[in-house]
Amino acid sequence: MPKKKKTVYVCQECGYDTSKWMGRCPSCGAWNTLVEETIVPEAEKGGLRLGLSDAQKPQPIAEVRIEDMPRFLTGSGELDRVLGGGIIPGSMVLIVGDPGVGKSSLTLRVCADVARGGKKALYVTGEESTRQVRMRADRLQALADDLFVVSETNLETIETHVTNVKPELLVIDSIQTIFKPDVQSAPGSVSQVRECAVELLRIAKQNGIAAFVIGHVTKDGTLAGPRVLEHIVDTVLYFEGERNAEYRVLRAVKNRFGSTNELGLFEMRDTGLVDVPDASKLFLSEREQDTGTVIIPTVEGTRPLLVELQALVAPTPYVPPRRTADSVDIKRIQLLLAVLEKRVHLSIGACDVYVKVAGGIRIDEPAADLGICVAMASSFANRLLRPKTIVFGEVGLSGEVRAVSQADLRVNEAKRLGFTHVVLPMKNYRQLQESTQGIALYGAETIGDALRLAMPRS
Repeated sequence: MPKKKKTVYVCQECGYDTSKWMGRCPSCGAWNTLVEETIVPEAEKGGLRLGLSDAQKPQPIAEVRIEDMPRFLTGSGELDRVLGGGIIPGSMVLIVGDPGVGKSSLTLRVCADVARGGKKALYVTGEESTRQVRMRADRLQALADDLFVVSETNLETIETHVTNVKPELLVIDSIQTIFKPDVQSAPGSVSQVRECAVELLRIAKQNGIAAFVIGHVTKDGTLAGPRVLEHIVDTVLYFEGERNAEYRVLRAVKNRFGSTNELGLFEMRDTGLVDVPDASKLFLSEREQDTGTVIIPTVEGTRPLLVELQALVAPTPYVPPRRTADSVDIKRIQLLLAVLEKRVHLSIGACDVYVKVAGGIRIDEPAADLGICVAMASSFANRLLRPKTIVFGEVGLSGEVRAVSQADLRVNEAKRLGFTHVVLPMKNYRQLQESTQGIALYGAETIGDALRLAMPRS
């Protein structure tokens, strides 16, 4: 006797399900997110099979063969860097970002480059017509004979197209528009997204197809739909950058085939997203020497970047004073302000403080602490930094300057771009003083030492 279908209410934010409707989700606390859905028994769905061989048996790990995974290039050096060296057949990549940030433009360009390289690419759009995709392809100069496009949202029909075309690269734009007919819920719901993602993964693994799946984000910048989607895919890439901003940053927050610390930088032009191979030079092209500005060397994976950090500290009659940060964690700003107040005796607590990073690059690593402190102290004291100086180091609560990793990469990048002075932790100074030539190093043990070295009295 077949099992009866069950109706449940599923939260569209976190995937929590309950037998009755509630105004607020007990799991994530979101309001009015529980939607009625019909759950089909597993026996009727036929189970979830990923096409693994029935003959495969457990074996000692030392006997598992290690082979280099074949990769093919995307045509974008920045995307290849973030992916770990290129696309792996049979992998599934999720690309997430705000509307208009460039997800569709990037994937369409990648499809064209792959098709020009002798491989077939299939672009499935559920949000646009094929004519709209063709118009964008003309603008991006992304036309190729082996690039196929279809407007479809039915997953079963999409699988038929994949069987007929036999592409090496499949793009789904977007996962929230695709639906599976035997799932009794609307496209974009938790059940549909989960089931469609599992089926797409099966298609990719069974046929050795690399699949790029585009996902929407919520208003707070996180992936819309269930978190299980991020667990299913092999790689999750997040696009950062405002819609009207000039630059876009692509980060990997999950990568089973490479590092999650790499960063790709793109510039939005009329012809779409263009790679920015020398980001440091680009970020510093409009720099002007002024109080409250400092150059910080940050390292993303194996890539050093020099970025300009700006701080504005101004007295205010309002209580409490304002603390605003752009591309820097505001909690870190508050902590460093307390260190400056306590350890260096700067009366900065009654001032408004504004901190931002030019170019929109978000800085998360502790090596930026010393640069932030120097920028705020420079603005507060209205004193210029030593010309052509970079600053980096981690600051402790007692005011000490701690060593950071990959100091040699940071110093060499500064040297390449013409900087002549570096203020860095004393431990890093001892490690590099004999091996680094052509640039002056100044070691600091405390934050007070760093301020005196970075802003010498004339």
